[in-house]
Amino acid sequence: MKDIKVLGSGCANCATTAKLIEEAARAKGVQINLEKIEDMGAILGYGVMSTPGVVVDGKLVHAGGVPDRRKIEGWL
Repeated sequence: MKDIKVLGSGCANCATTAKLIEEAARAKGVQINLEKIEDMGAILGYGVMSTPGVVVDGKLVHAGGVPDRRKIEGWL
């Protein structure tokens, strides 16, 4: 199971990113634990200055803008 965190203030791009991750995981049959982090202190703790950010299994893999589906599938 992949542990995935979407870091952001709850904006539309953050919601879209979370939805895309859920859809890609379902399509690939990968179980994930998806968590949305909106606390700015926690977000900055990952070094993210531009949201949405994505953390997979404790590693920052994306920051700023909505990632494309191929990129998301690569994380899974």
